[in-house]
Amino acid sequence: MAGVAEWVGGARPRTLPAALAPVLAGSGAAALVDAFSAVPAALALVVALGLQVGVNYANDYSDGIRGADDVRVGPTRLVGSGAATPSAVRTAAGAAAGVAVVAGTTLAAMTSWWLLVLGAAAIAAAWGYTGTSHPYGYAGLGEVSCFCFFGLLAVCGTTYVQAGRVTGVSVLAAVGVGALACALLVINNLRDAPTDEQVGKRTLAVRLGDPRTRAFYAALNLVALGVLLALVAVTPWVLLGLVALPLQLRATRAVLTGRRGHALTSVLRDTGLAELAWAVGLTLGLLLA
Repeated sequence: MAGVAEWVGGARPRTLPAALAPVLAGSGAAALVDAFSAVPAALALVVALGLQVGVNYANDYSDGIRGADDVRVGPTRLVGSGAATPSAVRTAAGAAAGVAVVAGTTLAAMTSWWLLVLGAAAIAAAWGYTGTSHPYGYAGLGEVSCFCFFGLLAVCGTTYVQAGRVTGVSVLAAVGVGALACALLVINNLRDAPTDEQVGKRTLAVRLGDPRTRAFYAALNLVALGVLLALVAVTPWVLLGLVALPLQLRATRAVLTGRRGHALTSVLRDTGLAELAWAVGLTLGLLLA
């Protein structure tokens, strides 16, 4: 039976910056218009973390029962390795999503009930990634969903529940966060591409092929840099986001020089840390402004 360490690993901690970063950036954008509010920000963070952990467990469950994790390059999965039963992992996914639902419903009651529609769409997207008979993650559309839900929706939604509106700064920040969240998924799929192709999992990395996937990863990091440069027009303090640059350069260098397999796991770590550092720097810059 899986122990605590295995369950924590199954939650995929290296992906959690994708939940933290948009809430930070969205809160920074709200602070810029003197609208920061701690309670809605905290609830938004619970929603984001609940959805991220939920989709990770759901992915573990769905890939496991399909046999897609029988042969893996990256860390072992709970179902695929036999460490936990499919029903236990499915229950964990439901529990994480339930936490997100409770926090999201509370947030909607405090702000606007139409947010429940967006929340329902996010949960449907989390399950549909690998959990339906025709999962869109197997069709190369995971990055599109990641950009929309962990970029645009998460950042702009966080700003909205505090400021009551979406600002231009929040939209630009959402583009940067979304690009780095996509980079996290791209590097994960690049690492797993050889085994994914064997089991018919046609992720974007499989569809693009190795060279173009690596170029796409580099381009996503450039988008995040471009967002910071664009926001200099608002305040030069946003250049604090460049604290992520050393991590981005190290990860991009490893990708462009052809690192493969297990060697990409450290790149996944650096990409997640870079997204978090980028968001922290941006948020501090907006607070100082």
